[in-house]
Amino acid sequence: MIISEATDSRNLKSNQLNTDFAVIGGGLAGVCTAITAARKGVKVVLVQDRPVLGGNSSSEVRLWILGATSHMGNNNRWSREGGVIDEILVENTYKNKEGNALIFDTILLDKILAEPNITLLLNTAVHEVHKADAEKISSVKAFCSQNSTEYHIHAPLFCDASGDGIVGFLAGAAFRMGAESTEEFGEKFAPSKEYGELLGHSLYFYTKDTGKPVKFTVPNFALQDITTEIPRFRNFNTKEYGCKLWWLEYGGRLDTVHDTEKIKMELWKVVYGAWNYIKNSGNFPEAETMTLEWVGTIPGKRESRRFEGDYMLRQQDIIEQNTHHDAVAFGGWSIDLHPADGVFSEKPGCNQWHSKGIYQIPYRCLYSKNIKNLFLTGRIISATHVAFASTRVMATAAHVGQAVGMAAFVAKENNVNPAEIIHQNLIGQLQDELLKSGQHIPGYALNDGADLVQTAKLSASSEYVLDELPSELLKSLEIATAQMLPLNEGKVPQVIFHAESDEATELEVELRISGKSANYTPDIILEKQTLAIQPGRNCLHVDFSAELTETTYAFIVFHKNPKVKLHLSQQRVTGVISVFNLVNKAVSNFGKQTPTEDIGVDEFEFWCPQRRPEGHNVAFKLNPSLSKFGKENIKSGVYRPVSEPNAWVAAKEDKAPSLQIVWDEAQTIQKIELFFDTDYDHPMESVLMGHPEDVMPFCVRNYIIKDDLGNVVFEKTANYQTLNTIVLDKAISTKYLTITLEHPSENVPAALFGVRCY
Repeated sequence: MIISEATDSRNLKSNQLNTDFAVIGGGLAGVCTAITAARKGVKVVLVQDRPVLGGNSSSEVRLWILGATSHMGNNNRWSREGGVIDEILVENTYKNKEGNALIFDTILLDKILAEPNITLLLNTAVHEVHKADAEKISSVKAFCSQNSTEYHIHAPLFCDASGDGIVGFLAGAAFRMGAESTEEFGEKFAPSKEYGELLGHSLYFYTKDTGKPVKFTVPNFALQDITTEIPRFRNFNTKEYGCKLWWLEYGGRLDTVHDTEKIKMELWKVVYGAWNYIKNSGNFPEAETMTLEWVGTIPGKRESRRFEGDYMLRQQDIIEQNTHHDAVAFGGWSIDLHPADGVFSEKPGCNQWHSKGIYQIPYRCLYSKNIKNLFLTGRIISATHVAFASTRVMATAAHVGQAVGMAAFVAKENNVNPAEIIHQNLIGQLQDELLKSGQHIPGYALNDGADLVQTAKLSASSEYVLDELPSELLKSLEIATAQMLPLNEGKVPQVIFHAESDEATELEVELRISGKSANYTPDIILEKQTLAIQPGRNCLHVDFSAELTETTYAFIVFHKNPKVKLHLSQQRVTGVISVFNLVNKAVSNFGKQTPTEDIGVDEFEFWCPQRRPEGHNVAFKLNPSLSKFGKENIKSGVYRPVSEPNAWVAAKEDKAPSLQIVWDEAQTIQKIELFFDTDYDHPMESVLMGHPEDVMPFCVRNYIIKDDLGNVVFEKTANYQTLNTIVLDKAISTKYLTITLEHPSENVPAALFGVRCY
């Protein structure tokens, strides 16, 4: 028994924590920041004010994770973010392809608890910042409501990943809220005058069919006449729930930090009023047996404070794809702004404008310009209101988080503050460390002098030659279709394909490329041909006279003609893909982007893949064939297709594909890293949507590594991850390694983007 005498006051239990790096905010950005730093030996305290990790992606909010792939609705091929967020999304797809938000919570928690260098504080909110001087934070004070403990966290480096920027705000870091004027940064999509309106919050609900009648009595606080109070009430139905109702948004004219509880109450009124309308209006008889299963208790925030770094990303960086010497991450979501009145607005729920490709995010945006030891990540990075409309999405925020986590390692190793990574020419070290970890930085390739593979000779049991994709399917050209091919500089190969028709007609075929070689927007037409189609089966030879001036992906475009059926193939190959002139209303893709006025965005067509099991390649023959899948690709330092496949692919008929890495002298090896193809085109939305498979069909599942004596160094079965890092219990000495792969399936030859040895 505890008996405590009455006293004037008492103090909370206090816990002093000393660490290398304090990360405040446990959303995806904070999670990826913490994991990245911890894996490099940095001691991290991760502070999260909620009971679960994940922020807007958690079971508390249930928003799907998206980034540069944009629901497969843009022209950003092979652009899913790499590194830690890729690892998380691949893991979730394997364990949770149906998209259960509760299971996603456990996946994030597993990832954090697996790192011994991370101390995790859940339900713990930072409320006070202490400073060593005007420009440096010395510690933060946080309170955990569940164990009634106050934490004093001391560190030389801090990262604000809190969403609202609580640490930056309390520390006095420069920040902005609202929209800049066109004049300030020359952004044509910005307003003529600055204003304070923001993107609002959203709150979702889930429903289920119980199989028997269920009544619903509307609470008194709910909107009682939603059909007149919400202009877009007509969009409600019984089939859409969760974050498909992303447009249930409100609060853009309020203070999205301090008015959050008020905004949440208004959204609750909307949600329960909407359900009352669906359930009790009589317009939805199928709702009779349905019930509310879950309603969000905290809203998902889009916008509040944005903090100023040494550079502010702007619209031109996104649309023009400007290059930066200090690029450390990339984005690719549209410039996606919403009306400030949200669901109460007469305007469309969003206004999305896409760029022609992905864009670089510079390191200078990821730290405070006036608080010397404060990193920034998530949606609060240094960007204008217009640029923020693209960088704010979670996969991009997580990708940026990895850059910050690695920067913390570089800063610790060199005993410098964030900005000094730039000023002391350490940015190259940071970029190399990111590339080694699987982070893709557009325009950069890893050149790792410590990698033993770079000095080795390679031999392979076979190399895939793209000469033919066999005809196995027949499909009408209801949608314009294009086959993307990785072509060399010079003359374009002859393309032979088959088409069928019941009547005489014509088929228009084009050869297109992108204006930028690393883009996949086919905005340059090099040549057009009109082919006569006869009744029955047609074998068509297309000889293009055009010559390419550089290695790039080209598009063989077959224009829409429902009278024509095109022969397709079931074979899929790493770095070879078909795209379609699709409409995807979820991301404002109507087949073509047509700006209504000069707002600083481009007009162009969308050519996007289809989700499996659709999206087959066109069946064709090439003359001459393409040899783009050689063994030397594993040394390229680029671990995804860009302007070429960047992968060694084995011949389909090779029964035991193997790659041999040979040195003149025996090498001491303790770590081996392999990069596999987990289909960077697949968006991997984390909740609600579901996916056609749990393992990407291009991914090698089984492989064996042997030394020069034939001893098995390592064997893996049932692989599904992109990066396999093998740390041997004891270093080996060998003159060569042999890596033997199994083909993922009879329709997909084995592929490998990279091998590194240390």
